[in-house]
Amino acid sequence: MTEHNISRVNAALLVLRLAIGGVMIAHGIQKIFVYGFAGVSGSFGQMGVPAPSVMGPFIALLEFLAPIAIILGLLTRLAALGLAFDMLGAIAFVHFKNGFFLPTGFEYAFSLFTVFTTLVIAGAGDYSVDAAIARRRATA
Repeated sequence: MTEHNISRVNAALLVLRLAIGGVMIAHGIQKIFVYGFAGVSGSFGQMGVPAPSVMGPFIALLEFLAPIAIILGLLTRLAALGLAFDMLGAIAFVHFKNGFFLPTGFEYAFSLFTVFTTLVIAGAGDYSVDAAIARRRATA
């Protein structure tokens, strides 16, 4: 791959991280500050999510903290993996039974799963804390 193409891929990964991070932070903020842990746990219980009193707060914090890490490009693969599993859970427990199409189907959760899986595979790119740490280690 040419230097120009590598630069474009890194820019694309940055745009992807910023966009998807912003979307997911909004979901985390909503869960924590609008519904609260008790509200999320109650909703998860009604939806059939196992251990809702544990999973509600866990998912709320995951959807708030992991996107911050993704935007920064810090522990990107780990944060994206957590959110990919989050989306698989949303598909399995909530949306799959409603078919593919929105407003209640799984297409949105599946699209997010695909984005997070892409970040697990590709990593954050050069414009990230992960890359800065790797460069620092390489010169040490």
